Amino acid sequence: MADGKDKTGLIHPSITNRKSTTKIVSMCIFLVVVFQTTQGFEKEIINIGAMLSSPEYESAFYEIIDKINEEMPAKRQLNGTFLVMNANPIQLALSVCLDLVSQQVYAVIASHPPDSDLSPVSISYTCGFYRIPVIGISCRESIFSDKNIHMSFLRTVPPYSHQAKVWFDVLRHYKWERIITITSSDQDGRAVLSAFKQIEEKSDGDIKIEDSLVYKPGGDKNSMLELLKKTKLVHSRVFLLYANEDDAADIYRAAKKLNLTGNCSAWLVTEQAIKGKALQEAPTGIVGLHLANGTNEVAHIQDSVHIIYKALTEMYDSKKHNVTKPPSSCKGTEKYWANGPQFYSYLLGVAFDGATGSVAFDRNGDRMSAEYNIVNIVDGEPVVVGSWPWPKDKAPKMNITWPGGGRTLPPGYELSKTLEVVTIESPPFVFIDKVHVAANDTCKEPNQILCRDPNATGSEPYYCCKGFCIDLLNKLAGSLNFSYHVHLVHDEQYGNQERVNGTNEKRWNGMVGELINGKADLIVAPLTINNERANFIDFSKPFKYQGLTILVRKEDSGSSLTSFLQPFESALWLLVGLSVHVVALILYLLDRFSPFGRFKLANESGEEEDALNLSSAMWFSWGVLFNSGIGEGTPRSFSARVLGMVWAGFAMIMVASYTANLAAFLVLDRPEASITGINDPRLRNPSDDFSYATVKGSSVEQYFRRQVELSSMYMFMQKKNKKNAEEAIKALRNGSLDAFIWDSAVLDYEAARDCSLVTVGELFSRSGFGIGAKKGSPLAQKISLSILHFHESGTMEDLDNQWITFQHCNVKDNQPATLGLKNMAGVFILVAGGIFAGVFLVYIEIFYKRHQDMKEKQIKLAKAAAEKWRGNVEKRRTLRQLQKKSDAKERKNGKAESPPQSSHSLNGTELESQPVPSLLTLHTRIKGMRRNPVGKMTVEENMV
Repeated sequence: MADGKDKTGLIHPSITNRKSTTKIVSMCIFLVVVFQTTQGFEKEIINIGAMLSSPEYESAFYEIIDKINEEMPAKRQLNGTFLVMNANPIQLALSVCLDLVSQQVYAVIASHPPDSDLSPVSISYTCGFYRIPVIGISCRESIFSDKNIHMSFLRTVPPYSHQAKVWFDVLRHYKWERIITITSSDQDGRAVLSAFKQIEEKSDGDIKIEDSLVYKPGGDKNSMLELLKKTKLVHSRVFLLYANEDDAADIYRAAKKLNLTGNCSAWLVTEQAIKGKALQEAPTGIVGLHLANGTNEVAHIQDSVHIIYKALTEMYDSKKHNVTKPPSSCKGTEKYWANGPQFYSYLLGVAFDGATGSVAFDRNGDRMSAEYNIVNIVDGEPVVVGSWPWPKDKAPKMNITWPGGGRTLPPGYELSKTLEVVTIESPPFVFIDKVHVAANDTCKEPNQILCRDPNATGSEPYYCCKGFCIDLLNKLAGSLNFSYHVHLVHDEQYGNQERVNGTNEKRWNGMVGELINGKADLIVAPLTINNERANFIDFSKPFKYQGLTILVRKEDSGSSLTSFLQPFESALWLLVGLSVHVVALILYLLDRFSPFGRFKLANESGEEEDALNLSSAMWFSWGVLFNSGIGEGTPRSFSARVLGMVWAGFAMIMVASYTANLAAFLVLDRPEASITGINDPRLRNPSDDFSYATVKGSSVEQYFRRQVELSSMYMFMQKKNKKNAEEAIKALRNGSLDAFIWDSAVLDYEAARDCSLVTVGELFSRSGFGIGAKKGSPLAQKISLSILHFHESGTMEDLDNQWITFQHCNVKDNQPATLGLKNMAGVFILVAGGIFAGVFLVYIEIFYKRHQDMKEKQIKLAKAAAEKWRGNVEKRRTLRQLQKKSDAKERKNGKAESPPQSSHSLNGTELESQPVPSLLTLHTRIKGMRRNPVGKMTVEENMV
């Protein structure tokens, strides 16, 4: 019994009882310990659900949960519930309630139904009602970004619209500026187009959508063909396609028929367009995108469980919320989970590097950072040529085979070799010879071309056109190597937006409307560049700078009997007449008081000359003014003659000025305009007495409509605007219109051609004429470069001189000015100076004459005194001699007695007794006479 067995070999019962007792005791101790442990710490069980596409992912789901539980704190543990999705949305919603909500799940991981394109909308609706977050791992539809519908949904894959960012980087890398988008009309197609347009707006115009084509999903092949025919209206050949497999296949077939897959084209497509049927029809050279790890459902399950784990940890560790259990049923009395929105916000805040790459979410629950493979379709097979995002925003070199099978980067646009050009009659830019000719006829002049008249009927629908714009078109065609067909605009309008049948819808008419609607490739006409048009079409650089001006008729002043008085103002005529009489009076006075005048001056015959009376002075003054010969009655004094010479100079200047100005009035008479410019009160304050207008639907009308301060003028002109400029100018000539407001280049030409018209005022609203091209067309830039070259080379100046700048009428500053006092004041000052000079000189003459007379009298007195003295001396000498002879004779005769004294001797004795005055005494007496003249005494009396 040493081994505990009896002799029979059986175990002894006492031993068995002891072992059983030991086991029971041990078990009790274990249970007590476990019970005590669980009393101090209760483990939190967190349920999460998974509704995936295949049961093969069940084991992967539970394995991931087990790994997560090893990382989680001991007090919490994840517990999973796995279900395979049902394609029936109603049954799927019931399954969510019965199998997931009943388990009080904190979150649900959802995929897509097997063998179905249906998305987990039912799961999102049901869980969202109770605020239970749903993480999608394969659904990429844009509907899930709408938080008004899917308020608790987020996903580990980006939406399809996220590919717009990749498209933009590819376009910018290859420097394609104009593109065509082809998208479906469903919500995903609209979301893709909207996302790209938002990026386009932020690109500062680097990339523009030239045309946006939208198709209805599931359309027939013919509808796709008609859709792609619209691309022939634009030049871009870079296509951005969003379509499902079936639609993409139809689009590829239509593109091949229209030759849109040649070496000028480039196709960038989304993921659906390079799968299944679409891949079979895809032409070589298409570049598509494929989401990296997009089909690796296990990796997305792993990242989803980690997202839930990180968000739970953050929510519990924050201790900001009193976390409650989620709802346990879908019964009507059950409320939504109070902590559901907080938990959803923690889920959106998770960011980490997971199995599918960098994981982060935007506010809509969409994954922001996603990686794409860039796939090139070559002979029906996808070839990965690169990936996105690019390091440091720099694209690596990608070995891409482009449409057509080449490796050369396509230009992305296709310029037609034959362009359709629309124009409008507008001399001098476009002249039209209104004689219809056939298409095979030629025009008479070498610089004319055929222009088709769209309103013509019959076999001769063409006109012959010429002008500035026609020559410019010929030079552009030679520079850019294209041919063209020209037609006239059908409604004779430049282009303006008008309402359709009185509705709020607007459409463009005229040349701009034809360009937008694809009826023309270019507008070559005097089309004004403005913001309204630039929003819908592209303009080249201006080929002609100009502004707005006003054309009016010249006012006919008419002829009158007093027209010959026009050269001088009335005040000037009065001053001339007054000057004649003033000068005549001064001449008379000068010659009257001058000692050298014609008063009492003896002529050579000894007769006294006729005095210069007032009548003679008047005759002299008028005769000099009219340049007539003066035979008699001329002034004699020097002072009067000086004034006469000044008056002759005055007369010469006045007569010459009058003659020249009269000739100017008669030959170059240009009456004044009725207004002064845009600020004239007759324009600013409209009335029926003065009518003015512009062209209906033109840029000038748009200008007045935009300007608030010109609103009254705009309202007034609306009733009077004309259909075209030719009609307005005709109305101006016949008087039914008083002023026409239009482009300065055209009106200057008309004023130079018709001398009865004139432009008035300064230019306003300065702008330029440009060539119009379709929005986003590369033609605009090429034409701009050519126009700049033409400006630099002088070609534009030659065209301007040939067609616009000529001087048939000298319309600028040929109005002779009426001369007034301010023009001729200097001549009158000259006459006044002559008068003052004459008065000054007459005083000098008087003083000079008085001095001369006194000197002559002094000389005469001196001569008379000398003669008298000489006579007396001779007499005495004679008497002495006689006395001596008498004495000698007496002595000779010896007479004793004295002879009787005769009268002679007595006189001689008397003379001898009188003292003879000396020369000094005579000189003194003459000086006294000069100081005190004694009137008209004779010289002898003075001597006595």
